[in-house]
Order: sequence, then structure tokens, then C-alpha cells
Amino acid sequence: MAGGNNTMNEAKTKGNLPENSSDNALNDTPERAAWGRPLEFILACLGYAVGLGNVWRFPYLCYRNGGGAFLIPFFLMLVLIGLPIFYLELYIGQYTALGPIKAFSSIGPFFSGVGYCTLVVISIISIYFMIIIAWTSFYTFVSIGGQLGWGSCDNVYNTDFCYSGSYDKECRMNNTGESSDLTYYLRKCMSIDEICRMTGFEPYDGKYCWNGTETVPWYTNVTRRLASEEYYNERVLGRGDSTWENWGTIQWHIVGCLFFSWFVAFLCVIKGVQSAGKVVYFTALFPYVMLTALLIRGVTLEGAGEGIMFYLSPNWSTLLEARVWGDAASQIFYSFGVACGSLVTLASYNKFNNNCHFDAVFVSCTNFLTSIYAGFAIFSVLGFQAQMMGVSVDDVAEQGPGLAFVAYPEAILQMPIPQLWSILFFFMLFILGLGSQFAGIEAINTAIVDQWPQLRKRYWMVTAATCFTFFILGLPMCFSGGVYLFTLLDWNTASWAILLIGIAETTAVSWSYGINRAMRDLASMDMKLNKVLRFYWKAAWTFTVPVASFGVLVFVFSAWSPPSYEDYLFPLFADLIGWAVGFSTLILFPVGVCWALYKGYRGKELFTPTPVWQPAVKSLEPLNSGSNIVDDPERAGHENIAYM
Repeated sequence: MAGGNNTMNEAKTKGNLPENSSDNALNDTPERAAWGRPLEFILACLGYAVGLGNVWRFPYLCYRNGGGAFLIPFFLMLVLIGLPIFYLELYIGQYTALGPIKAFSSIGPFFSGVGYCTLVVISIISIYFMIIIAWTSFYTFVSIGGQLGWGSCDNVYNTDFCYSGSYDKECRMNNTGESSDLTYYLRKCMSIDEICRMTGFEPYDGKYCWNGTETVPWYTNVTRRLASEEYYNERVLGRGDSTWENWGTIQWHIVGCLFFSWFVAFLCVIKGVQSAGKVVYFTALFPYVMLTALLIRGVTLEGAGEGIMFYLSPNWSTLLEARVWGDAASQIFYSFGVACGSLVTLASYNKFNNNCHFDAVFVSCTNFLTSIYAGFAIFSVLGFQAQMMGVSVDDVAEQGPGLAFVAYPEAILQMPIPQLWSILFFFMLFILGLGSQFAGIEAINTAIVDQWPQLRKRYWMVTAATCFTFFILGLPMCFSGGVYLFTLLDWNTASWAILLIGIAETTAVSWSYGINRAMRDLASMDMKLNKVLRFYWKAAWTFTVPVASFGVLVFVFSAWSPPSYEDYLFPLFADLIGWAVGFSTLILFPVGVCWALYKGYRGKELFTPTPVWQPAVKSLEPLNSGSNIVDDPERAGHENIAYM
């Protein structure tokens, strides 16, 4: 665009994007919606960023990677990667009032495919993530009905190795610490003495066996499978003997819960941000109430202190391991939901002069603190469970579905009034998951109505079509072997692909558009940054994020392992399908480059903003024209580092 008005006219004729300058077309379409209050936007971002990853993934990573020492790399990755990309996406959306597709297409034709990549990522994530929400809704319904069946070993699907804490509690009632102590094993109360001899050891006392040279925990060679694990795999998923080649039968209870979850999501976003802006007051804040209730109950349980110490006790030597830093960075991407286009969409409904700098810092810090806070609630209960089972916290600590649907439900059964705490826990997970879905649905709907503005009058129909289509696409994961497809999608979508998209986003702003232009854009939105902050954002967007993200990408591939679910290893062709899914989220980037070349863009034009890139407040165009159309070729060349 450095050539002034002539260049603008040339760009229009090349048709990188459909023109929005037709007055007749605009007069026939309603104005774009907006958040009712700035607080609604903050809560929407908070509901999107603070989700299941804070509850079921961060606490486990913290314990596994050095306890309290893990907070150091996690905070540094927040400052170096998470917060910069978070703020960058808010800036792009708020400045242009465009969704990710049009925003990245207009910042430079070379990046026309980036927005489409984010749309593919958020679409895949929305489809399989709603399956998790369906699982939580199922557990919520059965908890309300009082049927806590995951504590029983008397179901037809239970194996001889089934273990239930409630059964074990009855066996251990009169234990004295001797080898004659009883525990629940092989569907009956069995003495530690007998178990030690069965496993090739000699009895020692109520906690240990003797292997001839030292004591070992009595459960060292013992196979025990929690009743809650068998309930999750067999009753909820209906996994049975299904494989990738044989998916078994459809689980209608999951289909019903999936439909219910999508219907609730549809009602929440039926009018876009106008309805979602009211719902987020509940979805973003109520989980904190439930998490606090669980924490208060957890810390009052016997053994809670041991669990919390296990969670936070620092092991400083782990800071020298590359895996720890890689896990910290991956958790940032997983938890913050960056590089998926959703944040660009949410910010596009902001007022032009909203202080999204404060919003980014506030939400990022709240996300960080919530992760730590959730760890206390989780590990206090796991410490209690470990004491009830007579094992170490290390033996009951899980992550992901293993924590949410196996370890924690088993611990809930040992609490007084288990039905109440079960309802609170699973309803909290349901709300956390649902809150994370709003932004994804909005991103997809925005891409549609931005392309066809006349559909804004029928936004509810767009929402209904999106939700119903994704419901249909999620049905394969409702089969007995559907968990394998779920694992495959999660393994290859929300990992290495979004790292590359994040690099492309920051490169588009800092190296193509120009970091100084971006700083002027922020100033035009009344975000006056001091020298220290300007230096930080310039350094982060220009160097830190691309370099750090690339380093994490190298780590991810160096530690890569084929997808698996528990003890089931996927066949080669399933692994290849997973790689195809991952590449499908990126393939539209080179397609976008080829499209720009086909439209006639060459050389510097590929990295020059199109006329669509402009401030949302039209009156600022003449005052801030340097951010959009640069009349001085030398100045434009200096800004456009990518072309240089």
C-alpha cells in the first residue's frame, strides 16, 4: 500500500478480499453487534481461557515437573509466549472489528490463509471438546439421580481386579498395622500376608512386603483397577473390546448428552455476543464458587496436607530438564487457547477505545492464579484418597480424563454426602467446558456473517446450523471406539499445529505489517504505553514469541510418541490419519499464498495491508493513515521488515 491511492486502487482490482465499501450493500445489513459492557468482554475471555486445562492438566504437570519449582518456567512462558499472543489477538480484533479470516487476509495477502487455519483448528477443537462436555453432563445427571455407580464392583462389566474405596474401608476397619491387616483385593477382603506371598514376597507388616533385601510396598506387583475407571470405560464409553478397526455400537446415552450440550450452547449464543454477554456472568464466575467449595471441603479431609505438600514441594533440579520447559510452554497454549482465532473474534465486538491491554494482563494473570488455586482443590482430595487406599499420592495422581472421571470421582465417594460433592464437581466441569465453547462458536459464526453480512438478521439460524452440523460431526465419537478418534484429534490438533499458527500471527504483525505501525495503532485506541512496556511488546512480538514457539516446537517433535489410549496402541494407518488432521489445519496457509499470487500480488505487495485493514472508527483514518496506507515509499520499506 506504500504507493498511496494508486496502490489502493490496484489492490481493489486484484480482489484479495470481497470489498466492503459498497454503500448499497451496507445499507441493507444491520450494524455489527457489540458487547454491552467492557466487563462482559473480560468475563468472556476469562471463561474461554480458564477451562478444564486449569483443573485437570496443570496440577498434574506441576506435581510431575518439580512441584513449586514448575511455577517458575510456567510464569516465564506466560510472560514470553502466552500474554504476548493473547494481547496481539485482542489488538487485531479490536482495531479492525473483523474476524480472523478477514483480519489476517487484510494485514497482508501473504497471510490470507492464516485466518482460515485458525478457523479449521477451532472447528476441530469445538467438535471433539464438546464430547468431554457431554461426558460431564452424563455424570452430572446420574449424580442428581443419586446413582453413583462408579463405586461398585458388582456390575456385570467389573473384573476381578476391581477396587473400590468404599469396599476397602469395610475391610480395613479393624486393622492394627500388622501383616494380618485386611484390604479389598480380588473381590474379597484379603490379608497383606496373603497378598505378599501371592506376589513372591515375604510378609513384613501392614504396609510393606520383604523382597529379601529391603521392604517394598505391598501393592508393588498387585494389579488393581479402580471401579471408577471400569465405570468410565465400560458404562460411560462402552469401550468393551472395541478397536480402531471395530468401533462397536453407538452409545445412545452419550448421543443424548451430546445433543443436550450443543442445545445449551445454542441457547447461550443464540444472539451472539448480545446473549453470550449475559451468560458469561454465570459461566465465568460460578465455577470459582464451586471450586472454592471443593477446596474448603478438601482441606478439611484427613491426608489433605500430604497431598498439598506433594503438589507444591519444590524440586529445583527439574529446572535443568528441557521437558519441564516444554511442558510449561505447551500448557500455556493449551490453557490460554491462543492461535485459534477465538480471541480475535471476541475482541472484534469491543468498542474501539477499550483498554484491551488491561484485559489481556488481567485475564492472563487470573488464568495463572486459577491454575494454582485449582491445584490445591485437586491435590487436597487426592491426598485424602491416597491415605484411604494406603498408597502414595503418586499412585493416585492422574491428568486429563483420568483425573476428572477416575481419580476424583473415587475420592468423592469417600467424602460425607458424596452425592452433593459429585454434583458440584461435575457441574463445575460442565460449566467450565461450556464457557470455553462460546468463543469457538462465535468465531465460526462471525466468519460466516462477515462473509455474508445479510445473515446478521438471522444470526440464530447461523448458530443453529453451526451447532447442529458440529453435533452430527461429533457422532462418530459416541461409538464404543469413539474415544480413539477423540484421542487422535486431541493428540494432533491442540499441539504442534497451533505453535506454527502462533508464529505466523506474530510474524504477520511484527515483521510484515511493522512493529512501529502496531504501536501507533495501539496509541490510536487510547492505549498509551510507557517506554518499558513498548520495549517489552516490541521485543515479545518481534523476537521472543517466534523464537520461543519454535523452540517448543522442536521439543514437541523431539519427544513425540505415537498416539495411544491407556494400553491400546493405534495402528499405523490411524497414526497417519492423525498426521493428516494436523496438516489439514495448516494446509490453507500455503493455499492462501498461492491464491494471492494467482490474484497478481508480487514482491512487496504480498506483505502490504489491503484497503480492508483499517481502524474500526472511520474518523481516525486520516489521523492514522500511517498504519494503513503509507504514502512515503522509504518509510513503508522501513516498516515492512518482511519485504526487506
